[in-house]
Amino acid sequence: MEQLLNINTSFKSTPVTSQFTPDEGPGKHRIGLVVLSNDYAAEQDFISARPNDDVAIFVTRVPNTSDCTLDSLPKMAPFITKATELIVPEGRLDTIAYACTSGTVVMGYEKICEKIHAVRPNIPVVTPITASLKALNCLNAKKIAVLTPYEDNVNSAIASHLQSSGVEISAFSSFLIEDNEIMAALPPEAIFEAAIEANRPDSDALFISCTAIRALKVAERIEKEIGKPVITANQAMIWETLRISGYTKPIIGFGQILQQ
Repeated sequence: MEQLLNINTSFKSTPVTSQFTPDEGPGKHRIGLVVLSNDYAAEQDFISARPNDDVAIFVTRVPNTSDCTLDSLPKMAPFITKATELIVPEGRLDTIAYACTSGTVVMGYEKICEKIHAVRPNIPVVTPITASLKALNCLNAKKIAVLTPYEDNVNSAIASHLQSSGVEISAFSSFLIEDNEIMAALPPEAIFEAAIEANRPDSDALFISCTAIRALKVAERIEKEIGKPVITANQAMIWETLRISGYTKPIIGFGQILQQ
């Protein structure tokens, strides 16, 4: 039988007499982050690149399958609204980021916005692919080399989306992985080596897709090696969410875009 708590109804604490004025709570710049349930990298990348305590990141997770395919990606759509609803429901947010590049491409940016705005209307929504396109435009990168972890049906969708957005692709390289756990287990050094291989002399920049891989850890190192900008999904998403939230100072150590 459950034991009932014995509450003394006559108990009285000592009132605090010092006066205070409520402030706005933690974080001058507030970012809501919707991460996939089996993504190990996105949340850690946001924490790593967070410049100081003025930036607060509030994270929720959305259920996701173990594989990354054109069939599985849309299955998370019904859960996005509920996951968003859990992010400090009564609190202020400056922007909300949905951390799935391939999911945004397959479902569409408008669909992601619809799911998020169902519970947090009028808040700017950032996704990895839309942020990456803005970052490439900011750096005047018209022709790019691409590196992804995906299998080719997903790669085809990514390539089509980039091209329909006006980006020319000089080369498209991939690890051809379907399992999300294996994506997460890609060592940063393997990503670095693949990035050097994926680069092309005629490209203006290298784009590394997918929030689930640890590309941010080696982004600046890759830039130094190939002598041109590198845009990763998480890096671009961090950049845009910070700028929307009003944080404009450069962040050093994670690639050129975060210094813009």
